[in-house]
Amino acid sequence: MDSATAAEFEPVIGLEVHVELKTKSKIFCPCPTKFGAEPNTQVCPVCLGLPGVLPVLNEGAVELAVMAALALNCDIRPSSRFHRKNYFYPDLPKAYQISQYDHPLATGGWIEVGAGASRKRIGIKRLHLEEDAGKLMHEGSIETAARSLVDFNRCGVPLIEIVSEPDISSPEEAKEYLQVLKSILQYAGVSDCRMQEGSLRVDANVSVRPTGSAAFGTRTELKNIGSFRSVVRGLQYEIRRQIEVIRAGGEVLQETRHWDEQREVTVALRGKEEAHDYRYFPEPDLVPLHLDREWVESVRLKLPELPEARKRRFVSDYGLPEYDAGVLTASPSLAEFYERCVGLYGRGEGRPKTVSNWVMGELTRFLNANNIEIEEARVTPSHVVELLRLIEGGSISGKIAKAIFDRMCETGEMPSQIVRREGLGQISDESEIAAVVARVIEENPKVVGDYKSGKAQALGYLVGQVMKATGGRASPGLVNRVLRERLG
Repeated sequence: MDSATAAEFEPVIGLEVHVELKTKSKIFCPCPTKFGAEPNTQVCPVCLGLPGVLPVLNEGAVELAVMAALALNCDIRPSSRFHRKNYFYPDLPKAYQISQYDHPLATGGWIEVGAGASRKRIGIKRLHLEEDAGKLMHEGSIETAARSLVDFNRCGVPLIEIVSEPDISSPEEAKEYLQVLKSILQYAGVSDCRMQEGSLRVDANVSVRPTGSAAFGTRTELKNIGSFRSVVRGLQYEIRRQIEVIRAGGEVLQETRHWDEQREVTVALRGKEEAHDYRYFPEPDLVPLHLDREWVESVRLKLPELPEARKRRFVSDYGLPEYDAGVLTASPSLAEFYERCVGLYGRGEGRPKTVSNWVMGELTRFLNANNIEIEEARVTPSHVVELLRLIEGGSISGKIAKAIFDRMCETGEMPSQIVRREGLGQISDESEIAAVVARVIEENPKVVGDYKSGKAQALGYLVGQVMKATGGRASPGLVNRVLRERLG
């Protein structure tokens, strides 16, 4: 699809995000919610939907849902109620899901994405409580599997569903919306939002229309989106597909489509259901949920500092650039790690920025390379600060420090231990460096000649050769001085 053709159309995107609440027990029964248990070991007659059982609402789940709604600027409805959402699927033992329909917990929220003049508010249509279904495990792909197994452990795990308005204009904006949403929910302590464990799941509704048109096109819903990267790639593919269908004179069908991660295509699963297809009716075993205004305000008082406020504080208190502050506050655990480092290292001239460089650079690189959370790394703020003090005191070079960083993250050893054991201390003995400098000058007569004829950049090459010969351990300042003296 060429850019001229694509410019004739614009996408309209809305996201439905299912978030697992961080409770110890399920929403309507006392079964545990721990991830990774043996299949079908965290179940009881209530979550399996056996005859004669009655659900009892988990107050902790309600409080976390209200906390999330307040953090997302929603209006909490004083009265809401649960409905039965009826459909037949192997992972739903009752053949209905307890959810909320026309009386949700909260409505009318928003979050902001972008920066400066491009700052944009994306509306949140509704936030409601519901129970999760089980998990199907296919032997092969969903299209070709000869059989599928079902684990009911997840049945009844408390969820909130957050439905955005169709305000999102591009796949990249959808990704940013999700990143901001995830950050807010983590700060509020509502969920760990680990997509790899299924505690944050995304369904995307997307349509295209002629650029500038006010009418919506026919939408499709994308399922099985397992990462923010897949959100972008899935939406990009589906937008191209819909435009190609329209340009060929065809009609986009309203349907649910599966995102195939391996082939990077969307595949039709079934016609998209409307609300009436689910035959909603009020849940007869649960009374309406009435929330006292004073109780809601008491929950509001428990809200911690949220990412946008923390970002502003990092700029004002630590003198960080907005970009640094945004990266560091995207995750509450990373922001906490940074602040503890600064608390140990101090706020002297340039120190908060130095800490920021190492946390944003080496630490996040290590976490991403190993696909782990900061809590899973063995590095602590004490490790980072000791490393910075070794550099500051001239004991090691910045290059050696980077080599040490991964080792201390992997082993939990303090940097000073690694330096002593492996003999990585910086060489500051002038006579030792002078001997290496003499050898480098002798081995590079052409570069020496270039330097003496006025090519100042030749000095950098010679410095590099000395550093290479010493394994990066020579004091760079001393190397520069000795070289300049020897070269006259």
